[in-house]
Amino acid sequence: MIEAGALADQCEQKWWNQTLCQVNESVARIGVFHGEFHWHKHDKEDELFFVLDGTLLVDIEGQPTRELKPRQGLVVPKGVVHRTRAPERTVVLMVEPATVVATGDE
Repeated sequence: MIEAGALADQCEQKWWNQTLCQVNESVARIGVFHGEFHWHKHDKEDELFFVLDGTLLVDIEGQPTRELKPRQGLVVPKGVVHRTRAPERTVVLMVEPATVVATGDE
């Protein structure tokens, strides 16, 4: 059993993610975000952000900012320069290939 809520509740860091499980070639990760991450991209992998709690802003180069609320998600395609921002403590489920470097390829 995966206790994602308990893991998120115990987190005291402003930017943190933890792999919950691997399913075939992908991983499910839980992230706790508060603040701003740097611009980056993943050359070979798409990335799903699904908000469980809070608000996540996803900036995509050359496009309007997407605002995600609980039970909303967004796939960032491979090769797309993006960053995430959380104006409040936000809990996010991420699903991506296990090969994703969490800090980005660039």
